[in-house]
Amino acid sequence: MTRPKLRAVTRTQGNNRALKEGLVSPADFDFEFEEIPVLVKGFRRMVRELAYDVCEMALTTYVTAKSHGVGFTALPIFLVRDFHHDAILHHVPSGLKSPADLTGETVGVNRGYTVTTGVWARSIIQDEYGVDLSGVTWAPSGDEHVETYVPPENVVPLASGDLAGDLSAGRIKAAVGAKLSHPDVAPMIENPFDAGVAALKGRGLYPINHLVVVRDTLLEQNPDIAVQVFEAFAASKQLYVGDLKAGRIADLTEADKVHLAALEVMDDPLPYGIAPNYDVLEQLIGHAVTQKIIPEKVDVESLFAAPTRNLVA
Repeated sequence: MTRPKLRAVTRTQGNNRALKEGLVSPADFDFEFEEIPVLVKGFRRMVRELAYDVCEMALTTYVTAKSHGVGFTALPIFLVRDFHHDAILHHVPSGLKSPADLTGETVGVNRGYTVTTGVWARSIIQDEYGVDLSGVTWAPSGDEHVETYVPPENVVPLASGDLAGDLSAGRIKAAVGAKLSHPDVAPMIENPFDAGVAALKGRGLYPINHLVVVRDTLLEQNPDIAVQVFEAFAASKQLYVGDLKAGRIADLTEADKVHLAALEVMDDPLPYGIAPNYDVLEQLIGHAVTQKIIPEKVDVESLFAAPTRNLVA
């Protein structure tokens, strides 16, 4: 009997490799993975078209989409975590010395205002440097995945759409999430990786970037799919964490380095499940409200498929 196949999108990375290579699989179905070189294009297709059965998704994109009634629901599979102190960049000759100097400035934003990296970077600007985010003009270089989202008044599209060009030329003094290498552009925070580790150790800031969503119609037809997807991703992750702890990963990626730093303070650098991630999810929701991405706080558990709310791996 042919096993059902679920169309799926997730980027190949350490914690997903065993799943992508077929070393682990769900009990009752198979994944049919579609490779998308630019992962955010997969996010957009899932948000706007429900193009896949199972899809990796940026956390804040999901929270925004959920508040606008998009027909998918998350599983507490937290695929990507990162430190974001290095995402706050400035045009060095412009003279800004610290994120505390951003009040009254126009700050570029890579892609949309609701991009998760931007949300976490702004949270650092607020929480560590005391900046009132409403006193900054945020200038996204692209549109939002959730088309019905309406940004607050202090979000004004970057006229040129060329974030890297505007920042490197000094037409804007700072940006969050810009992707460029230029002699006049540098992180605003000195030793940003160390600052990220310090924030993890000092105040428990270990940002989640991506999770997994499943189409609601699929969950309604077969609620057990949620548990099987969770367990398959978890089994793959556990193989990766074992290799990481044993030193069996020869060429460390930037993600591997983040996970090794996290292992200094926790036994598993990629815990799945609501319980071990409740505080950071609450932080993200709070910042999404402060930054006017969602209108009001939502209950953490309500964001996740009911059969997975008590699962931990």
